This record gives sequence, structure tokens and C-alpha cells, in this order.
Amino acid sequence: MATSDTKLADTDEKIFIGKGEEAAWLTLALANRHGLVTGATGTGKTVTLQVMAEGFARAGVPVFAADIKGDLSGISEVGEAKDFILKRAKEMGLTFQPDQFSTVFWDVFGEQGHPVRATVTEMGPLLLSRMLDLNDVQEGVLNVAFRVADENGLTLIDMKDLRALLDAIAPDTSKKAADDEEDPLTPIRKAAQSYGNVSKATIGTIQRQLLVLENQGGAKFFGEPALTLKDFMRTDRDGRGMVNILVADKLMQSPRLYATFLLWMLSELFEELPEAGDLPKPKLVFFFDEAHLLFNDAPKALMDKIEQVVRLIRSKGVGVYFVTQNPIDVPDKVLAQLGNRVQHALRAFTPRDQKAVAAAAQTFRPNPKLDTARVIMELGKGEALVSFLEGGGTPSMVERVMVRPPSARIGPITPEERKAIMDASPVKGKYDTAVDAESAYEIIQKRLAGTAAPADGSAGGEGGGILGQLGSIASTIFGTNVKRGRMSTGQVIARSVTRSVTDKVIGGVAADLGKSLGGSVGGSIGRALVRGALGGLLRR
Repeated sequence: MATSDTKLADTDEKIFIGKGEEAAWLTLALANRHGLVTGATGTGKTVTLQVMAEGFARAGVPVFAADIKGDLSGISEVGEAKDFILKRAKEMGLTFQPDQFSTVFWDVFGEQGHPVRATVTEMGPLLLSRMLDLNDVQEGVLNVAFRVADENGLTLIDMKDLRALLDAIAPDTSKKAADDEEDPLTPIRKAAQSYGNVSKATIGTIQRQLLVLENQGGAKFFGEPALTLKDFMRTDRDGRGMVNILVADKLMQSPRLYATFLLWMLSELFEELPEAGDLPKPKLVFFFDEAHLLFNDAPKALMDKIEQVVRLIRSKGVGVYFVTQNPIDVPDKVLAQLGNRVQHALRAFTPRDQKAVAAAAQTFRPNPKLDTARVIMELGKGEALVSFLEGGGTPSMVERVMVRPPSARIGPITPEERKAIMDASPVKGKYDTAVDAESAYEIIQKRLAGTAAPADGSAGGEGGGILGQLGSIASTIFGTNVKRGRMSTGQVIARSVTRSVTDKVIGGVAADLGKSLGGSVGGSIGRALVRGALGGLLRR
């Protein structure tokens, strides 16, 4: 961008955010220390988010952002030189130069963007329990179901897989004991009961919660091809970071699904990315709009894991920026991890609002020139109080600034423009068609029909006899031809061998094996031995 004052343009190390008495800069090397953008409705949070996303993209940093109202989609189109934009740019010493940014649209429902899918196995029992709003007893039964699935080689990919598994582990009191031997699902039921009492009533409650999730469109989220998170971390041919926009206007009608989905993304990023330490700029920046939905009614165990992920993902080179109305929407332990702050206007009409204003003022490093609490209530549209990390990671004194105008379009794009962008997308065709491969549902149906191969693979197994099984084991070990969340017959055998070994050695060997194999054959040996419901932090 051309400027009349070169000191105010983006540099290789900093992003220019706004200007008051002093210029406000966001240092790229400290951008992975996370941030917070707050303010009442209509005060300019979305524009600030766009300005920050543009700055990161120009610096070559991929961006992922949730678009709640559709306003952020304008970043994909050339900006318009409107009078108020030109005026604001001139006041800051900027020469407005329209720009646009390479954008990929994503949509859990596959309507206004590429479909986003994950397997049930990848989601894990903790996050799935959160999504279904299960109590402790119901979550315990869900953990039993996942364990039984691992032990019986039942791959959990989509919703019908989970339903079939829950039906399979439910006790069948209608049969006599003599008939149990003839029931092909008896081993599965006995395995489930060995971990504790699994009642039919609890199974029924979980099934009803699954129905609620399906009615909200959640079933479209589970399936294959599962999302490869590296597709978020792309740059365009000019070296700019791709802007990934999650179309969330419909998703927001299911707030629990929205929050759980974004938390799953964070946990997967944490699990898959290597340690990076302090980088000159982040590998990815993640904007979490309507962040309060993540913390509403979250149980303590989940809150602890959220705090851990937010604290530790910094070392993976990922910056997380929460966008919400009030700072008090974010728990104190998480708030303490957010070093880069942008505060738009708040109104103190109620006692809660007054508390929010006071809390917001106290989170900033004081500036003797500013009465922070008073200024927060006086800020106009587009104005903000900012404090970014500087030097050794210490926050700068709070400053009152006018946020710079975005270079791209402000506001939504048309359906025609969206279609043109999707047609030119680098991931076109990769996720657009769902694949329904053989998994738990099909395997259980075959067992009920009496057509399933024996568990030891002695008859009708894959690949023709022992040589075929050895080949399957080899492909498992080397991670070839295996999709995430899937388990072949050879993998089941390899897992059984691994278990027999780990019975004789210390548990640390199993953990190391799980860590080394989990990324390449996710859902197989590594995920069976060491299940990471939240980026490997919670062992199941």
C-alpha cells in the first residue's frame, strides 16, 4: 500500500491497526500470544477483525475466521473508495489503495462454502458429549462406546455408525440367556458391560440427543472426506495468506455445534502441528467470533482443557483471537492468555454493563493521559482503545485510536460473486462430494445378517490369507493407503499384537507408539492406545 507517511504502512514486522496520538501496531512476532476484540453491537468489531485479517494476509499469514452475519465475505472483493473511507485514510496519512484477498469459503452445511466434515472418532467422546449436552453418566457411557469400538475394529465415521454402535451395546433384556449365544452382538454387549453398567435408559437418552443434533443439521458435519487442516494453511501465488471464512449465519442457529466445531479445530491444530517456538510471524491466525458461546455452561473439565489448548497452542505458531461483546464473557484464566487487546465502545445501562466497563478498564495497562473507564463509554464508531504486546512481550499503555479503513470491500458479497470464488477455489472438488465407505454401521449389519468375516480374519479376510494380512500390517505401520478415522482388518491385527506387547512392557512404550502413529493413521493404533479428545491432552 502506498502512503504519504511511510511510517504508517504495514511493515515486514508489524501491522498498522490505527492511529490516535500514537500509531497502533500489532507486532507479528508477538501475534501468536493471542488477542481479544470486544465492544457493543454496531461499534465496529467486524471492521477491526477485517483490518487485522487483511494485515495478516498481506504478511503471508493464513487466516481462519467465522463470519456470523456475512459481512466479512467482502474481504474477497476489491474495496470501494467511498468518501468516509478516503477521509479517514487522509486523517491517518494513508493513501487509500483498494485491494482484495484470496478467499476460501467453508460451510458445515455445504450450502455457501465447501463442506467441512470430521469423523466421529476424530471428534472424541469429550467434545461429542459437549455437543450433545450430556451429563456425567451419559458421557461415561459414550466413553464406553468409543472403547468398545476400538476393541472391535468398528470405525466410527458418521452419525449412523454411532447410532448402530449404541444400539449394539445396549443390553437386550428381551432375550433368554440360552439365546445369547446365537446373538452375533453378544460379545459387543458383554464388552460394554465389563466397563460398568450400561443401561438401556441412558442409551435411549443419548440417541434422543443425537436426534436433536441431526434435526439441527449436525449430521452433515460427520462423514468423509474429513477435513485436512493443512488446507487452511495455504498462501496464494503472490505469497499472501489465504483467508478462510466459515459461513456461520446458519450454524449460529445451533450455537453448541458452532462452539464445539471451532474447539475441535483448535484441538486438531494442537495435535497435528509440530512445536515451533517463537516465530517471526504466526503459521495461522484463528478468529473466534461470538466467543462467549464457547464458555457458556461449559463443565469444569472442558474449561480446563480449553485453557490448556489456548495456553499451549502458542508454541505451535497459532494465534487465537476471541471476538465478543464483553470481556467478562471470557473466563479469567483464558483472559490472562490474551495479550493483544482491542476494546470498542461499551454502554453502561445496567449493573452488568457497568461491571463489564470496569473489568475492561482494569485489563489494560493504565495510561496517565486517559481515564480508561470513562473513555470506553465515549468511544465513537470505528474508535477503539488498544494495547498490543511490544518488546519482550509486555503490553503497551492503552491508547485511544481510530481504526484504519479496510482495503477490501466492507459488507457482504453477492451469491454470484461467491459462486465465482468457489469455482476458482484451490480445494474445489476435494470435499464437495460425500463418501460413505464401510464402517461400524455396515459391519454391524453384516454381523446381524451372518455375513461378517471372523474377527481373526481366518476366512474371507482382506487380501487373501496370511500374506494379505501381512501386507495390511505393513501398510499400517508405514501409514500408507489409510484415511484418517478408518481402521482396516490389518490394523485390527496390528493393534492386537501391540496390546500383547504392551502387557509386558511399561506403559510409556504404548504412549510413545500412540504419539508416533496417531497423526498418520488417525483412528487406528495411535488413537486406540492414546485417545486425544483434545489434542492429546485428555487420555481416554
